[in-house]
Amino acid sequence: MSGFTVGESAFLLDGRPVRLLSGALHYFRVHEAQWGHRLAMLRAMGLNCVETYVPWNLHQSRPGVFRDVRAVGRFLDAVREAGLWAIVRPGPYICAEWENGGLPAWLTGEPGTRARTRDERYAFHVRNWFHRLLHEIVPRQLDRGGPVIMVQVENEYGSYGSDTGHLAELAGLLRAKGVTVPLFTSDGPEDHMLTGGSLPGVLATVNFGSRAREAFAALRRHRPDGPLMCMEFWCGWFDHWAGEHVVRDPAEAAGALREILECGASVNMYMAHGGTSFGGWAGANRGGALHEGPLEPDVTSYDYDAPVNEYGRPTEKFWHFREVLSACHPGPLPGLPPRPASLGSPAEAVLTGWASPAAVLEALGGPETVAPVPPTFEELGVTRGLVRYTVDVPGPRQPYPLTVRGLRDLAVVYVDGERAGVLTEEEPRLKEPVAGPARVELWVESLGRVNYGPRLGEAKGVTGGILHERQFLHGVRARGLDLDAFEDGVAAVPFGALPAEGAPGLYRGTVAVRGAGDARLELPGRTRGFVWVNGFNLGRFWSAGPQRSLYVPGPVLREGANEVWLLELDGGAPDRPAPRLLPV
Repeated sequence: MSGFTVGESAFLLDGRPVRLLSGALHYFRVHEAQWGHRLAMLRAMGLNCVETYVPWNLHQSRPGVFRDVRAVGRFLDAVREAGLWAIVRPGPYICAEWENGGLPAWLTGEPGTRARTRDERYAFHVRNWFHRLLHEIVPRQLDRGGPVIMVQVENEYGSYGSDTGHLAELAGLLRAKGVTVPLFTSDGPEDHMLTGGSLPGVLATVNFGSRAREAFAALRRHRPDGPLMCMEFWCGWFDHWAGEHVVRDPAEAAGALREILECGASVNMYMAHGGTSFGGWAGANRGGALHEGPLEPDVTSYDYDAPVNEYGRPTEKFWHFREVLSACHPGPLPGLPPRPASLGSPAEAVLTGWASPAAVLEALGGPETVAPVPPTFEELGVTRGLVRYTVDVPGPRQPYPLTVRGLRDLAVVYVDGERAGVLTEEEPRLKEPVAGPARVELWVESLGRVNYGPRLGEAKGVTGGILHERQFLHGVRARGLDLDAFEDGVAAVPFGALPAEGAPGLYRGTVAVRGAGDARLELPGRTRGFVWVNGFNLGRFWSAGPQRSLYVPGPVLREGANEVWLLELDGGAPDRPAPRLLPV
């Protein structure tokens, strides 16, 4: 039986000092068939530990309905087989550039801003979730023969709130449910974050990307004793749609890593391998210094400019880090695992069927509701996807501006069946006024729920009403299309012939593959939507960039014909080329 403990100045394994050389790898952002390869890549870089979050909303997107919580246990078993330790960060909030910071939308729709506090409505659901989740973690702790050596209490709580009593309750809950390994918190190296996010008797760690000596000095002002650890060494960063692709110089990042180690500290690099936010689960940020500004939705790729890239291949940063980390090992590092297969040759998809958005909504959408004011996504039970709002403008009346108050996040608007424009939170008014009588349809899409800051948990959809001049339009009909509805297939969708021009809707076709392996899917001429290959949701595409293709894991593809569904939400070029698979 091995014991992992926190000493006055070091981590101890059976009484011997050890240094944690960890890397973040999220099991939910990597195809399960590729877990072993990615973990072997971490070992080859010189790491002895892996860290993962657990996204609550992925495993319980509906109240009372749990989905494959056992994946957590399977991943931890794979970690043990790979010869690594594991740090688990179960939340309940995780940030992670993940939809709603990992909190289910149905949950935050209930207590609202009382989430992440001692509010009993919130705490009740957290207890139920941890009861289910910890069955996968507790038996896999180090003292029971598993790889788990530490478990986090909440996540960067000092960046959000000051209810340390909530943190204490979570720590008590983890202990009551059987967690015996050390607990820890992690926060930015600032006084208000460390006072709001740390707990007496629980290891405090800090998160940063550079200037390690200053960060650890800040930690020591609050915790004179205990091991030093950077729980998130930000060796890269993430991208936003319509933004620039973010990169970090490999040599400079390696220098920052070396400084952490020179301080005698342990480290968890975030990310060692970022992976992909499959399934439309990418989150969003709010701009501005206090994260109250415009919405900044995250791209599907979570490559993060990590040392192991989105496709699982070593980058220049990998080799720089491996050189730095090799000094922490008495002998040679393991070699790299065999490179995963790439697609044998390029292949074009042949699209053979199309269904209008209305037909898809009729086949796969939820029930239509009628209410005086527009219901939110949360009220309709829509996690990721879109909602069609329909409202009548009475008449006769002269043309007036049509404005959508509290729009989150984007609406394609039709007036009497004709496309009238695209509205956003920043531009919520149609350019051309609308005369009555008229029928207005708004196809409103969520671009990802906020995962960090004070706007966490905000509702999606039309949250403030539809105005004609200053008058609210009442009697709103609403119907949602959740991405989860595609998990059972599209057999109910009435596909017909392809439209003459580039039109929104659901396209169906096949792509013939020779030499199945890792690939990327390009969608030239397409605007915005989602793609499935053999029923696997690759995530959101958007011509806004900077991401130009979607990663297709090799295990998703098969030799011969592969089924493709393409949900285009905004139309595109009439003469657009066919989608094409390319080797990575």
